[in-house]
Amino acid sequence: MFARLWTMVPLLLVAMVGPAFGQADPSRLTIDRIFHTGDFKAGFERAPRWLDATTATQAEPSESRKGFHDLIRVNPVTGDKTTLVPAERLVPPGAKDPLRVANYSFSKGQTHLLVFTNTVKVWRQETRGDYWLLELATGKLTRLGGDAKPSTLMFAKFSPDGQKIGYVRDNNLWVENVSGEGAPVALTTDGKVGGDDEIINGTFDWVYEEEFDCRDGWRWNQDGSSIAYWQLDTRGVPRFTLVNQTAGKYQQLNTFAYPKTGEQNSLCRIGVVNATGGPTTWLQIPGDTRTQGYIPRMEWVKTGKQVILTHLNRLQNECQVMLADPKGGAVKTIFTDTDEAWVDAADESMEFLADGIHFTWISERDGWRHLYLVNSQTGAIRQITRGDFDTKALLKVDEKAGFVYFTASPGRPTEQYLYRMPLNPPNRFVSPKRLTPQDQTGWNDYVLNDQGDQAVWTHSAFGVPPATALVDVRDHQVLKVVNDSAKLKETLAKVARSPVEWFQIDIGDGFTMDGWLVKPPNFDPAKKYPILFHVYGEPAGQTVADKWGGNNYLWHLYLAQQGYLVASMDNRGTKTPKGRAWRKSIYRKIGVHASEDQAKGARALLKRPYVDPARVAVWGWSGGGSMTLNLLFRHPEIYSTGMSVAPVPDVNLYDTIYQERYMGLPGPNAEDYKNSSPITFAKGLKGNLLLVHGTGDDNVHYQGVEKLMEVLVAENKPFSLMAYPNRSHSINEGKGTSRHLYSLLSRFLMEKMPTG
Repeated sequence: MFARLWTMVPLLLVAMVGPAFGQADPSRLTIDRIFHTGDFKAGFERAPRWLDATTATQAEPSESRKGFHDLIRVNPVTGDKTTLVPAERLVPPGAKDPLRVANYSFSKGQTHLLVFTNTVKVWRQETRGDYWLLELATGKLTRLGGDAKPSTLMFAKFSPDGQKIGYVRDNNLWVENVSGEGAPVALTTDGKVGGDDEIINGTFDWVYEEEFDCRDGWRWNQDGSSIAYWQLDTRGVPRFTLVNQTAGKYQQLNTFAYPKTGEQNSLCRIGVVNATGGPTTWLQIPGDTRTQGYIPRMEWVKTGKQVILTHLNRLQNECQVMLADPKGGAVKTIFTDTDEAWVDAADESMEFLADGIHFTWISERDGWRHLYLVNSQTGAIRQITRGDFDTKALLKVDEKAGFVYFTASPGRPTEQYLYRMPLNPPNRFVSPKRLTPQDQTGWNDYVLNDQGDQAVWTHSAFGVPPATALVDVRDHQVLKVVNDSAKLKETLAKVARSPVEWFQIDIGDGFTMDGWLVKPPNFDPAKKYPILFHVYGEPAGQTVADKWGGNNYLWHLYLAQQGYLVASMDNRGTKTPKGRAWRKSIYRKIGVHASEDQAKGARALLKRPYVDPARVAVWGWSGGGSMTLNLLFRHPEIYSTGMSVAPVPDVNLYDTIYQERYMGLPGPNAEDYKNSSPITFAKGLKGNLLLVHGTGDDNVHYQGVEKLMEVLVAENKPFSLMAYPNRSHSINEGKGTSRHLYSLLSRFLMEKMPTG
């Protein structure tokens, strides 16, 4: 191996790092250009947010304080900009520099500004830090939390009347007056941080955060007199320990509650407490969430007199919507949605109308994701959207105008657009109206204002970076361009690349699989090319989408410049808007049907005369790492090389919420769990395998890779391993980590499967 690698070093250094002398060729990509030099940094300004129904705010680089931001008011109609808060006003007493604004919000009447700064990560996102309150009239700047240690506050929010601010501190809920009068009041005192008896108020444990996207765990009622909040009691949940070998002379241990499949979850409940303190009223939600279910969503009804919540059973195939009395705690079920596989109950689609009776709901009950209106008193349900397409996300209910706004992509599952429907459509079929212009093909995201007539619009496409503008959604007229990514687009325009090819493959059972193919810039159909497949394949996402792919796209383009074909396909079960049957056909068959589909797609492409069937590689991350293993182990006749990053070799080792949702419980379905795990088929490995994992991965534990290595060693199967010390699932912490990782992947691919 070393001799062969030595012969490639001069070529690889030029291809991966760039010319040793002189100016770099702007048409050629290198690993350094992508991951180190900043040539392709997006430089995006922060997207505007709505201040009220007619104006927006955004953070812009300050001209007077380099490296810091001013807060700007923007009038979308006139384009006028005024400075709301210059960086100079955010200099704390005794400090030289302004606060670095990670997030911000204004109080009712815009008398005060709340600034989030000095942030630190809690697992995946920077949700803990310091909060400062600026009184706009006087310029008084005050740090919240009293004697709290730095970076210990979470999810601070103004009360609806703007008189109080609540936040989470050390797993307890606190409230203090905006006026500064009186000391902060602890609304809960039983919160405990870490250990075997951790109790969490107002935020969540690891598994709720990861799989239900639950972070902010408390809500003001409409008049600011009460707070509803989640409490999670982790006692009895099995603990997992991460070992940090690089922190000092001796290793450090990080132990936390992590329920793997079949194990006990946290005890989850919801309480309501007076904003001035006092006892908590616990909602009388039936069942024991440690073994029987989950409470993924909770909000106040707009009238402020009731709390609405969703309750999932452990199998996640039955979701009950419940109304609760915040005074006595009584709970009643008003609506139930079921599915033979699972119910997507974690969507942000439940919204009460102003009457306090009807609420919106997205369900797959007719075979497609559609929007419904449910009567909370009678349980009657009325369908709003209809047809053979999926309603992806509900963006806005405009009761005054009588419309609902949502994203969808009828007949174009790789794209996304804005649509509108009447809130009360007639009995006859009404097609949704597309509001995104026909020429804006690709991916379109929107954040609508309160009136539903203007939006922050972000558009991108495959190989086209995002551009953001303020638009009038009624005619989609651009009111103001916020960021057109001109500099990045100019840099990309000089890069040698060929246009992407979109294709479809019939995989049987009435399903068609979408894919894309990137060819070398100087592609010659008379030649034979090696091909690299990028895979994911799990229900949590899709890889075949007509949108900007960031550094992954650039790296794939770099490989194409080296002479590789690069392709990706979305198999059955991926989060693609193709209907319920597509997504749920993989129930209890994770890894089985998906790998079959990927193999069928690969065979179809291998029939093209320019694809070399002897040089087929695959790579993926997380679920894609698992898919890489499945393809190498189950179909060694196709794939000769694989690079598996942060995989789950044994699905028994992953968490309860995700794995049981798609696989059922491990006890009754032990055989399905076995057949869905790549480790079961490890003895089928015949090609080149590179395993990459972060030893500090709290999500997909390094433990799984070590268990796989045990099997590979026993089967006498050669493989390569790169363990990144103390890196998380994203493997991007530490100086130069991303550059090192993608250099490693590139070298392995070029050594094991040269373009030659």
